[in-house]
Amino acid sequence: MDDLNRRNEPDGEGDADGRDGQAGAGGRDGQAGAGGEVAGLVLAAGGGRRLGGRPKALLTHRGRPLVEHAVAVLRAAGCTRVHVVVGARAADVRRLARLEGCVLVDNPRWEEGMGSSLRAGLDSLAGTGARAVLVSLVDQPGIGSEAATRVRAAFRDETSLVSAAYEGVRGHPVLFGSAHWAGVAASAAGDRGARAYLRAHQDAVTLVECGDVARAYDIDTEADLGHLE
Repeated sequence: MDDLNRRNEPDGEGDADGRDGQAGAGGRDGQAGAGGEVAGLVLAAGGGRRLGGRPKALLTHRGRPLVEHAVAVLRAAGCTRVHVVVGARAADVRRLARLEGCVLVDNPRWEEGMGSSLRAGLDSLAGTGARAVLVSLVDQPGIGSEAATRVRAAFRDETSLVSAAYEGVRGHPVLFGSAHWAGVAASAAGDRGARAYLRAHQDAVTLVECGDVARAYDIDTEADLGHLE
């Protein structure tokens, strides 16, 4: 459960509004207004291999696609700009999920793992004016707005590096100041996400305990589906 490529769990809440806004691989469009200080980024491209090929973004939670929940959490934490990286069955995600106001970022290399989605998401934020990004994973419905808000509140400037912690163990969401984006992208590979970068810079990471407001689990297998509501 450590780092940006494991998953955590909070008690989520809220529904995302809208649909549309989309961007090609590395592209960006569909969102009005300034990027804001802290943008939100949902990594939602996975194909759900251990779930019989059901994309996690489209699993049903509280009557709606799980990706809507992930977006709602970031918005409730104050992220007015939210980018969502899609890959597996991207056309279905656009069609079935209400993601208005979000920027949808296509990751044609999603099968390579989370690292490729993280790189695509960070690239899509270039030029938006965002000073930091709050990164979450689509398959962690146990992590709600309270945890996301705590992590976002620890943002100070472009050098900020902040991670939620669960009983002292690093988890999600993770906030990267823009000064870290190039380094994170360069080290993200396979399914490791930002793990290597966070370990290399562990002395600079601010840990924010969230174990009292969130549960750190992820939806990986059929047995995990019981966490969905």
